[in-house]
Amino acid sequence: MKRLGSEQLKLVFESLGANPRVVASGNFATPLTLLALFDACVPEYRLHMLNAQPGIPDREGVSYESAFVGAGMRRHPRLNYVPCRLSLVPVLFRDHYEPDVVLLHTSSERDGKVSLGTEVNVLPAAIEAAKARGALVFAQVNPQMPYTFGDAEISVDDIDHLIDVDEPLATKPVGASSDVSSEVGRLISAKVSDGSTLQLGIGEIPDAVISQLHDRRDMRVFTEMFSDGVLGLERAGALDVEVLITASFVFGSAELYEWLHLNERVQMLRTEKTNDPGLIASQTKMTSINAALQVDLFDQANASRVRGEIYSGWGGSTDFIVGALHSRGGQSFMALPSWHSKANVSTIVPRLNDPVTSFQHSYVVTEQGVADCFGHSQSEQARNIIGQAAHPSVREELTEAAREMGLL
Repeated sequence: MKRLGSEQLKLVFESLGANPRVVASGNFATPLTLLALFDACVPEYRLHMLNAQPGIPDREGVSYESAFVGAGMRRHPRLNYVPCRLSLVPVLFRDHYEPDVVLLHTSSERDGKVSLGTEVNVLPAAIEAAKARGALVFAQVNPQMPYTFGDAEISVDDIDHLIDVDEPLATKPVGASSDVSSEVGRLISAKVSDGSTLQLGIGEIPDAVISQLHDRRDMRVFTEMFSDGVLGLERAGALDVEVLITASFVFGSAELYEWLHLNERVQMLRTEKTNDPGLIASQTKMTSINAALQVDLFDQANASRVRGEIYSGWGGSTDFIVGALHSRGGQSFMALPSWHSKANVSTIVPRLNDPVTSFQHSYVVTEQGVADCFGHSQSEQARNIIGQAAHPSVREELTEAAREMGLL
């Protein structure tokens, strides 16, 4: 490991081969300083990030790759979307999309190690794939990044070059839940019992659910990501203090990051563990809560595409849906508003036109109610989705469509 200044680092970047594949910390832990230096030195490269946010380099010569598309790459003409469940992205790095360079955003050093902090995810696999082929690993070391434990800790010997930065972390804007999201949260939370294990995706509805669980006890968290809602559960005494909080990345407030720093109650694990359906299934009363753009009468969900164009990707929802359904006492909730106000259309449709992101959930939940799906015939399932989840204005239309499709 060598600690370099920016001018020395530029010389290393300029010596790289043509059009390298660069894997960088994604989500809300983008190594902004390191990435800007790299971009200034390398005329052409492929940037591979998960859920990349605005502010990444965008110019001719920079092409994008992602298995989960964030706002920084969405609808971009130079985007190459790679369909892949999050749990399998490490296989991509090992066998198909091998990294030539890895750019990390880490904490300060501690006992010969740094921590990946808020963003572990697929990065350990990227580091291993890079090392296996003699590629270089760089890190920007930032005292503002929380030091977290588990697979987040990596030896400084696994990093070829470090650069010191002092860079604020992205924080999650605070916003009030809409009436629709609050109602969906209320309906889901009513079905979550003491002792359940939670997985919640990103968004208004998962936030609304967790805010209404403060009166539960012995709750557990085994999830891909979490935000300030988990801190709220901890302070309310809702969590089982004997069980570690497990996640792969975190996004929230400065207060959440301060709580996360050196907190041994939290273990940050690599994606292959948090998103392993077998490990998910082994959790007590695994409760998976995810959001969709559309659901059809076959209980198929589209959470990835808008008018045929990729919007996000599979992410980890498919891993957790399968794991939750195999868990004893587990439940999988697919949540969405019944009506898309901007497009002025129903989100419950007869049959998806876009590719399916996931299928077969325990419940489909909108502000209209809770549609019981798993364990029912396809006719009962369709009838429940129409009667309990669809907007009243389209129930007759959906019923007629269901008859034409032979569901009723």
